[in-house]
Amino acid sequence: MKIIIVGASGTIGKGIVEELGPRHDLITAGRTADLKMDITDPSSIKAAYEKVGKFDAVISAAGHVKFAPFAEMKEEDYRFGIDDKLMGQVNLVLIGRDFINDAGSFTLTTGVLDCDPIPMGTSATMVNGAINGFTIASAIEMPRGIRINTVSPGVIEEAMENYAPYFRGHQPVPAARAALGYAKSVEGLQTGQIFRIN
Repeated sequence: MKIIIVGASGTIGKGIVEELGPRHDLITAGRTADLKMDITDPSSIKAAYEKVGKFDAVISAAGHVKFAPFAEMKEEDYRFGIDDKLMGQVNLVLIGRDFINDAGSFTLTTGVLDCDPIPMGTSATMVNGAINGFTIASAIEMPRGIRINTVSPGVIEEAMENYAPYFRGHQPVPAARAALGYAKSVEGLQTGQIFRIN
C-alpha cells in the first residue's frame, strides 16, 4: 500500500515507520518531511495530496494543544488545539476523501487523556474527545468503502522524561507497541473504532 504518514518524525511517528516500513510504500509528510504539509493550512494539505496523487491510507500522528492550568486557560488557548490537532486531522480526512483510493483508510491520533484527564490537560481532553466523536460518526457515512479509525495510546515510554510529572500512576507504552494500533487500523478491516493502546 501507498501510505502517507503525517508526523513521521515524532516519537510515535518513528514507531509507525518502523512497523509499517518493511511492508508498505511510506511517504512521510510534515513541516520538515519529504512531503511538505502543514495540517493547520488546508491549502498545504491539498497541495501535498495533489503532489502524491492516489494513495491507500493516511496516518496522522500530528497535532498540538496547549497544556496549562484551567484557571489560566483563555479562549485563544483552546482555539489553538481546535485549529491545530482537531481541525488539522479533520481536514486531512475532508480533503483526503477526494484523493484516497476506494477502500482506503484514515487513521487519526488522540491519546489517553481522551478518557483519563490530568491537571492542565483540559484542552487535550476536549480535543481528543472531539476527534473520537468525529471518527465514530464519520465512519457510518464514508463513501467508496473508505474506513476511518483513531488510535488512542497511553503516555509514550520514550517521552516520559518530559511528561512523567504529569502522568503519575500511568503505565507508559513503548512507541513500538503504540505503532501496532496503527497497523491494525491500516491493515485490518474495522472502521469507526478507537483503538486504545495501554
